[in-house]
Amino acid sequence: MKRDAGRLRVERYLERIRAAGFRMVQLWVPDTRTPRFPRECRRQPRLASRQAHESEVLDEIEALHDDEGWTA
Repeated sequence: MKRDAGRLRVERYLERIRAAGFRMVQLWVPDTRTPRFPRECRRQPRLASRQAHESEVLDEIEALHDDEGWTA
């Protein structure tokens, strides 16, 4: 019974959210808890920085970063 009540609550909630104009989207994202994640975070920018066409994009991102006063 509790299981059915919980399911009903979720269904009502989803109906309200849909009625408000939202739709559900599911995304798969990297698992930040894995030991591989930090290595991958270092690897990808290194690869991108080696590409000639990427250097312009990276320069623009860096300029925007500096203009907005962001800090790393």
